[in-house]
Amino acid sequence: MSKKTDTATTAVQFEPELLAILTHMFDERIAFNKLIGLKLGSFRPERVTATVQMKPELVGNFTHHRMHGGVTSACLDAVGGFAVMAAVFARHMDEPMGKRLERFGKLGTIDLRIDYLRPVQGEHFEISAEVLRLGSRVANTRMEFRSADGKLLSTGAAAYIVS
Repeated sequence: MSKKTDTATTAVQFEPELLAILTHMFDERIAFNKLIGLKLGSFRPERVTATVQMKPELVGNFTHHRMHGGVTSACLDAVGGFAVMAAVFARHMDEPMGKRLERFGKLGTIDLRIDYLRPVQGEHFEISAEVLRLGSRVANTRMEFRSADGKLLSTGAAAYIVS
């Protein structure tokens, strides 16, 4: 986003009721997020974060106790999509909350690229995403998957349909 857009969206404060609905949706209603234990951290127009805890069901390499790459990818995609929603919701603050929530149904991943930089080992991870560009039909994001000590493990870039 441009500096002008960043300044404008940073000032946006989402309604507590909307944040509660989105947290419930992300954590409980999206079945795969619930299955892997992905939890929404923060939901702001400029950045969305989430966390995931390692558990036996997420291991891909049992010899080294490493998280499966598909789980890493799914986490990055989910957080990237919610970052797009945050930017869309911020753009449409003049609309009633229900109308903004309807926009969620139009979101879809068009393209996803993941770079696996280091093995995902540990117990706790943080995923973050920001929107690079929000167009009228397509949004582009950049995502990061980090260990508890802040080490960058994977990055992602994605395009999402928003209309």
